[in-house]
Amino acid sequence: MKKDNIYAKPIKNIKPFQFDENVVKVFPDMISRSVPGYDLIITMLESITGKFVQQGSNIYDLGCSLGAATLSIMHGINKKDCKIIAVDNSQPMIDKAKTYLDLYHSPAEIELICDDINNISIENASIVVMNFTLQFILPENRKKIIQRIYDGLKPGGVLILSEKISFEDENRQHLNDELHLNFKKQQGYSNLEISQKRSSLENVLIRDSLNTHEKRLLDAGFSTFEMWLRCYNFVSMLAIK
Repeated sequence: MKKDNIYAKPIKNIKPFQFDENVVKVFPDMISRSVPGYDLIITMLESITGKFVQQGSNIYDLGCSLGAATLSIMHGINKKDCKIIAVDNSQPMIDKAKTYLDLYHSPAEIELICDDINNISIENASIVVMNFTLQFILPENRKKIIQRIYDGLKPGGVLILSEKISFEDENRQHLNDELHLNFKKQQGYSNLEISQKRSSLENVLIRDSLNTHEKRLLDAGFSTFEMWLRCYNFVSMLAIK
């Protein structure tokens, strides 16, 4: 696993963050050192899949990156005739994900698609995973995507939604931002790296509050909303149809 040092040296003109080939090369290290609780979320997807997967259904990994969530889902499938559809809009991510996933024998067919998830139809789904993906989608498009996911889920199906959140209370926002900053420093990131990456993500990663997520999901028709994991300002939610 190559170490993330993309922002280790001063950059004169910081460009908006992209999931390009440079990010692909260091992505496992980058996300593990940047997102507290990420590795646990990936691990737990296996058992969540085992509970919610339905025979003959589709499972979607929207924003699959290098396929870590897809791999965990694959290990959790305990029903026949399922298909995993893994989508990412970065061709370098999809290409590398294919090389990783080809190393494993899957009990389900896996289809990798390079496309904008706004263009993906959700059909006959028992599970949809969006792991830190919605935050990169324009806010005005989020309601439509959640509604499309709900409409494409089978009764009893689940959306697993992981996001970096904002807080409506200023003191809670400051506290959790400080805790996250300390986490990144403990992972070996310098102040320069943290500052430059923050600048690159400005207006690219746009957070919602937990209340906003819950309202959007319930408005779409989901009967159950559960925050099953939280670590500082990173949460993972279950929404059941």
